[in-house]
Order: sequence, then structure tokens, then C-alpha cells
Amino acid sequence: MDNLSTALQTPWFLATAITLLGLIVGSFLNVVIFRLPKMMEQAWQRDCCELLEQTPPDTPQVSLVSPNSQCRGCGAAIKPWHNIPVLSYVFLKGCCAGCGASISSRYPVVELSTAILSFAAATVFGPTLQLAAALLLIWSLIALTGIDIDTQLLPDSITLPLLWLGLLLNTTATFTTLNEAVIGAAAGYLTLWSVYWLFKLTTGKDGMGFGDFKLLAALGAWFGWQVIPLIIILSSFVGAFVGILLILVKKQGREVPMPFGPYLAGAGLITLFFGDQLTSAYFSFIGF
Repeated sequence: MDNLSTALQTPWFLATAITLLGLIVGSFLNVVIFRLPKMMEQAWQRDCCELLEQTPPDTPQVSLVSPNSQCRGCGAAIKPWHNIPVLSYVFLKGCCAGCGASISSRYPVVELSTAILSFAAATVFGPTLQLAAALLLIWSLIALTGIDIDTQLLPDSITLPLLWLGLLLNTTATFTTLNEAVIGAAAGYLTLWSVYWLFKLTTGKDGMGFGDFKLLAALGAWFGWQVIPLIIILSSFVGAFVGILLILVKKQGREVPMPFGPYLAGAGLITLFFGDQLTSAYFSFIGF
């Protein structure tokens, strides 16, 4: 144990270990992104059947650990050596070993993104409580991004624990003071809640989902109220840029809804690594 503790104090060893851990976790996040919405849908079906006093459909229940991973094309079980992060995708040339069906490039992208961001966190925070917290935040935001892109949902099972964890971490001022974290959580939620109702009263349409409120509240709980304007500005600019790009390149209609969660998550990651510098620059710019 002493040797391990000493090794973790060595920057290169810590960065390497965390990067490998990131690859493994990234592979698991692919499972979360694909299965958690299905688990939510099955839970909603059970609740509806119970309310209507009907028999739930006799379908296999999905969880994060069962059934075993299968090819979506032929249904063949994926062997463990075909499930090695990134490497298996490269060796299989992006195709199923059984039927040759194409495998989505999202899998290696999620794995690599998780590894790279985990490496960055290890480099920035070192062997500290901040590193452990940062990793949990990074992994959660990656999962939320993938789920929101697929389903336009931000599950409470991730956003709410993230909010409470941020408040708990800041009881010891891990990223900010507890007072600023509490105000940040309230300000984050109320800001987008107000925008939602202003848009709805003006246009009669829903501008965003309640999950966006909770995600911004969680980020406020992690980093304090000062970052709320920064996160909103960053996410709005990126969202507007991507939206215009989709309209011009893919000819996507303006009425097609776009998930806002990925942009909030991206802004949250930028805040994690550069929040202090950007917040200082922002307040200096506005003369605060």
C-alpha cells in the first residue's frame, strides 16, 4: 500500500493510471448512454401499467449489467476480447466480428474523450480530493451529453446526485465555499426556469426541458454562483454556432429541437479547467 501511495504521488504514474482508468470507464459510459434511457422507459411503462391496473408487457428487463453486450445487427454476444476500449474498434475495423455490421464511431469517441479528459484532470489536480471529484464530474457530464443527444433527456438519476455531491464537496470548500455553492445551485435552476417560462409565455412553446435547469443547478453547486453567467454565455454561443451550422450544412429546419444539455456540459468542463481565469476575465470586462 505504501508503494502504491508513493507511485500515485509520481505525476507520470498517476496520469498513466488515470488515463487507463478513463478508457475503462469510457467503455462503461457507452453502456450507460445506451441502456439508461431504456431502463427509464421500462420504468415508465411499469408505472403506467400499475396506475391503469394493467399487466406490464412481458419484455426482458434491461439494466446496466444485463443482458450481456450484443451486436445490434445480428444479436451475437460480444466477446470480451472484442470489447477492449478503442483497440477492439481499430482491430475490427469498425465492424462486428460476426456479421460485419458497422459499429458506431461513437464508442471509441466516448472512450477516447473520457481518457483524454481524465488525463487532463490528473495533470491539473494531481493526487487530491479535487481529482476524484473532477473525474466523477467529467464522467457524469459525458454520460449526460450522450443521452441528451440521443433522447433529449437528462436523467434525474445523474443530475440530482451531481447537485447534492457538489454541495457536499463544498462543505470543505473543494471548489468554492458552501455559501456560494448553495446560491449557485439556486441561481442556476432559477435562471433557466425563468427563461423557460418567459419563452413559454411569449411563444406558447417549450424552449427547453427541466433537466437543463437541474444540470445548471448542479454546475452552480460545484463551482458557485459566479460561474453561472459564464456557463450560460459559453453554452449559448456554442449552441447557436452549432445550430446555425446544422441549418446551413444539413439543411436542418429551425423547428427541429436541439438538446441544450451537451452545451451546458461542455461549458461545465471548460469551467472545471479554466473557470477561475475566465471568471476573473469576465468580471474585469464588465468592471465588477
